[in-house]
Amino acid sequence: MLRAVLNTAKMFDFSQILLDKSDTIIENWVEAVRRDRQIESTEGMCYTAIRNHVPYVLKAMATVLSKTTEDDLQTLIEASLVHGIHRAEEGFDPLEIAREYRLLRRAIFSALEPDLQQVLSTEVIRVFRLIDAVVDDAIARCFQSYVDERLRELQQLQSQLTLHNQELTRLIRANQENFSHLAHELKNPLTSIIGYSDLFIRLQNKTEVKDNYKNIEHIERVLRNGRHLLRLINDALEISRYEAGKMTLHPAPTDTCVVIQDVLDMLQPMAQEKNLQIAVDLANAPKQVITDALRFQQIVTNLVSNAIRYTPAGSITIKCYTLEDKWAIAVSDTGIGIAPEDQSRIFDPYYRVSDIPESHLPDSTGLGLAIVTRLVKLLQGEIKLVSQLGIGSTFTVILPMEVNESSEVGDQRSTSK
Repeated sequence: MLRAVLNTAKMFDFSQILLDKSDTIIENWVEAVRRDRQIESTEGMCYTAIRNHVPYVLKAMATVLSKTTEDDLQTLIEASLVHGIHRAEEGFDPLEIAREYRLLRRAIFSALEPDLQQVLSTEVIRVFRLIDAVVDDAIARCFQSYVDERLRELQQLQSQLTLHNQELTRLIRANQENFSHLAHELKNPLTSIIGYSDLFIRLQNKTEVKDNYKNIEHIERVLRNGRHLLRLINDALEISRYEAGKMTLHPAPTDTCVVIQDVLDMLQPMAQEKNLQIAVDLANAPKQVITDALRFQQIVTNLVSNAIRYTPAGSITIKCYTLEDKWAIAVSDTGIGIAPEDQSRIFDPYYRVSDIPESHLPDSTGLGLAIVTRLVKLLQGEIKLVSQLGIGSTFTVILPMEVNESSEVGDQRSTSK
């Protein structure tokens, strides 16, 4: 379109007039850009930075107005492309660039107005069309380079983010491996301390030394804290193995009633110490399911021990029942309950409700529910919570009748995030 207008235009030396007035045009344009509130990117910029490559655009425009060769058009193209690159680097947005060219067009016509008043209207129209065509072409070229520069920056940013992500992934894996190694190293001396402490207590109980009571009390404290630390390490290792995708499944025919009863036999002394009643309803429990018995036992153990720990008085109810194509186990208590704002976070590792009295946390590691939710995902199930402060809580785990052995741990891990 530009070339067609140029070829049909009559000869008129407005190109020299434009060159003579280019300094005035640029000064007026820079001032107008500074006053324009919608071009915020120029705030704090010096005169030279705002002027940028516009003098070259004007020179190229004057040349194009006087001649019609391809070389002259190329000069305008190159000047506009450079202007677009500079504006992209300076953080301008497209609307600001468009307003800059609108103000430039206005400054050019204002400078040429006295000269245009001396020629015929047909000549005025011709000059307006020429300048409009040249400015429009300059805008198009400027936006082309602006977009190309933005795309180049985005590609560079994407490459940097990819590299950072790869480095973070490497660091996370290295930290997980280091943590697992450290935890395993700590387990050996702890196991030894617990064993010797237990042996020492048994030997002390068999003697009739008059002052051995204090010794036994101190050793029992060491034994109790050692067992707590060992439990913390084991729980942390469970989380670490899951996050690393190294927790394996061993599905097999499992009698749910037997597993639940084994857990209750193990935790019954803990409930008796607090005079808590445990009720069990296994009437509608499935006789046999295909699941990982060890992982299921871990889930039940953590849920029931958690219920005992946070129930100062009352009862705990365990109900196992069959659904249409699934089965479920629900553990209810009459404990302290969980506030609505805490219910979405209690499955996070090490998270503890701030207003729970310390008397309810003698053996808590802050990892029990975090392990439960990960094991439930591993067994391709879901966990639900209903709780009210001062009334109690019910944790319900819903599992499939048959665990899909081909399901990868990594897939289960990704769905839990």
